[in-house]
Amino acid sequence: MSDAWSPGKPDYTALDLPAPPADRPYVIANTVMSADGKSVIEGTEQGIGSAADQRLMRELRVNADVVLNGAGTLRASGTSSRLGDEALEAIRIERGKPPKPIAAVLSRGGDLPLERPFFTARDFPAVVYLSEAAPDDRRAAIAATGRPVVTLAEGREFEGMLRHMRHELDAEVLLVEGGPTVYASLYAIDAIDEAFVTLGPVVVGGADTLTAVTGEAFTRDEAKRLTLVSAHPYPETDEVYVRYRVRR
Repeated sequence: MSDAWSPGKPDYTALDLPAPPADRPYVIANTVMSADGKSVIEGTEQGIGSAADQRLMRELRVNADVVLNGAGTLRASGTSSRLGDEALEAIRIERGKPPKPIAAVLSRGGDLPLERPFFTARDFPAVVYLSEAAPDDRRAAIAATGRPVVTLAEGREFEGMLRHMRHELDAEVLLVEGGPTVYASLYAIDAIDEAFVTLGPVVVGGADTLTAVTGEAFTRDEAKRLTLVSAHPYPETDEVYVRYRVRR
């Protein structure tokens, strides 16, 4: 059996990724979902993925120049770009990269919890992307934390953010970790290249429970088609780790 389909936990520290497009990084998305396609239990992803899934998330960060989360994810569970393992940081250093990627948050209104470590910690670099529609007082409060703030044109926030990452941050790989609205917006502008999905052995239910991708539904012609790259069932956790590439 090929390694791409073998049981066991995969190694995501050395992904073979194509060169990025000219105007944006190569974008990989990482998500965990229940067996019935839900992305949260009682408002957060905690309880769906295992410690092994969390390890794979940190391994994916090894490949990234920037790690992006939306404002909702920051409010619900916090976010950073920490790897949590000196061995993983050593891999990045050996490749000529800084120990940790840049953590990024995108917000349209600027309603962000400034007490979170994303703003107060200094052991990882971070940047905040704000729509020009955000109130000036919120923009000033965020800037006062010391994190750089990049203002984006209203209605074109995602396109502007991706251009800034590629040209100003020299980012070749962007890892998107959430949440569902961010995934939906990036899929809508055809800006996700690969999806890494952990399928957790739990059923959540609920008609209104968040799924991995929200927003406006795609039509049959607009729906994103994926090519399966690898799939690894892991008996120790009863999870399946799946990698897809978006067809174009």
